[in-house]
Amino acid sequence: MMVRTISVVTLAAVVGVGVAAAPSGVEGRQPPPTASQQQPAVPSAAPTVQAGDTRPVHIYIRAGLKSHGEGAHDYPQFLADWSKLLTDKGALVDGSFHFPTAQELATTDVMVMYKGDAGYMTASEKQVMEDYLKRGGGLISVHDTLCGDDPQYYSSIVGGSKLHGERNFSSGAIKYTVVDKASPIMKGITDFEINDEAFFKITWAKSPEVKVLATAPMPAGGEVVPQMWTYERTIFGGQPFRSFVWMQGHTYTNFKNPQIEGMLLRAIAWAGHYPVETLVNGSAPARGGGRGRRGSGSGEEAPAAPAGRGRGGE
Repeated sequence: MMVRTISVVTLAAVVGVGVAAAPSGVEGRQPPPTASQQQPAVPSAAPTVQAGDTRPVHIYIRAGLKSHGEGAHDYPQFLADWSKLLTDKGALVDGSFHFPTAQELATTDVMVMYKGDAGYMTASEKQVMEDYLKRGGGLISVHDTLCGDDPQYYSSIVGGSKLHGERNFSSGAIKYTVVDKASPIMKGITDFEINDEAFFKITWAKSPEVKVLATAPMPAGGEVVPQMWTYERTIFGGQPFRSFVWMQGHTYTNFKNPQIEGMLLRAIAWAGHYPVETLVNGSAPARGGGRGRRGSGSGEEAPAAPAGRGRGGE
């Protein structure tokens, strides 16, 4: 379960391996800043969610500008469609076309990323990401989100990454073989086929390694490569975080595939340390103020709030 604290941290307070310690002597030391001189504080997270709590999953969708032709890489449409879908499932949803700020991620449980080349990050963006992951924030990576300039680094976040600019895709029939039928994310999913695009030259994390959920032979060449996987890791000094990767999503209509939609809903809940069926079975709470509701004395009961976290997102 994601650990949440009520203490605050400042954006300037970055602690990491290789950062020089402050001098031990007092000569030349500046007095500590006054309250008015300090940087604005950013909350690290909301209070800890206990088992049985009905707080909704807080999801941040990081999308990108459309980069391909009709029906492909439709990141803006995904932001619109899945904001509505997830809200209808009882989630609290934010999103944008930019890298989120620390403030935007302060109470986020899961960041869903559908944006080309999200592996490109500045040093400050990497720090925001690592701070988010250190408190147990979850990640969902779809299609070419895992591309970037430093696949070795990005694989340490999502388990596998590809180098941008290297010809590394195979288009056609993606014939999935579910290799981990016991995974709750793959509940009810049988081997199936979609028309899409796959990557095959992947830089894989080594310690720890990914847990492969499904593989597929490349349409051109036949090499069998993982296409769905989970990745769990703990950054030193932090809490365990979870990532899920679905390599497809080139063809936008595939998001409507019932097996894909259900898989993504379960993966989002899992990555946020919620019970995996939270969003699959969730629904938005009724809006107040309608006729026959407030003060009507009709005796109608409002629908139950969406299911909260269980233990470890199992």
